[in-house]
Amino acid sequence: MALYLITGIGGFIGSSIARALLSRGEAVRGLDNFSTGNKNNLAEIAARIEVHEADITDLDAMHRACKGVDFVLHQAAIPSVPKSVLDPLGSNEANVDGTVNVLVAARDAKVKRVVYAASSSAYGDTPTLPKHEGMKPDPISPYAVAKLASEHYMVSFFRCYGLETVCLRYFNIFGPRQDPSSPYSGVLAKFITQMLKGEQPTIFGDGEQSRDFTYIDNAVNANLLACKADASKAAGEVFNVATGRRVTLNETFKALQPLTSYSGQLKYGPARGGDVKHSLADVSKAEAGLGYRPSIDFEEGLRRTVEWYRKEIVADPVLT
Repeated sequence: MALYLITGIGGFIGSSIARALLSRGEAVRGLDNFSTGNKNNLAEIAARIEVHEADITDLDAMHRACKGVDFVLHQAAIPSVPKSVLDPLGSNEANVDGTVNVLVAARDAKVKRVVYAASSSAYGDTPTLPKHEGMKPDPISPYAVAKLASEHYMVSFFRCYGLETVCLRYFNIFGPRQDPSSPYSGVLAKFITQMLKGEQPTIFGDGEQSRDFTYIDNAVNANLLACKADASKAAGEVFNVATGRRVTLNETFKALQPLTSYSGQLKYGPARGGDVKHSLADVSKAEAGLGYRPSIDFEEGLRRTVEWYRKEIVADPVLT
């Protein structure tokens, strides 16, 4: 049995990874300041995990959390482009300074490997599709810059200190437990809950922007694979985590209509600064280096996500 530390364990990705590790019989420790994470995401597994309520910007707390740990799954962040545009200093502190603390503490604790939740926003809005890891990054927003800077820190800690690191560039992860009321949430969580309640969803822009929407189970599997992948193929490397397929927001709305029984129309608003027009991943490097293959496609992921939110809304009608 290995001990895994998950930063940002209260988030929907962190809590999903925790459940997967517990199902495999592993030991789980989490760290979260719960500024964006939700303790309710951990309610059913709380008795089986150890949680440190602390901030990754607190180096002493990170040292305590890393003691005795085999693997660190670094998910903690302020995951918001709009927030970073409004508050670049806060974004940098959480997403860069916090990451350096994680790395220093992991190095000092002699952790076997750190797996980092990187972001496809590093590619920016370049017209080349699909995006592959050999492309020159071109981040637009402060958030994207911070996530890319942390990638470089990950790689440098492998090269300078021998700490094995793996960066996973997530492409639009969605699924159960993503908080639709949060300003940091992805578009699907908002769309689904609004449409289930008969409320009109809003698209910022013309709706023809496209995303490589990736169901949560695929991201969880990528993290687990990244922990154990051959170091000669994975350590110090960056990998896309996606499905290799893009869908426009207009197409997404149409796919959700029969699943949610929503008969209304879309509302369109002005495009938001810092948003990328199109994202599509080449996942061949992750397949070769990690053994990663997306197991849940977009339609099945939508169906599972809608059903989870439907049950949540029945249980909690005030969910927004």
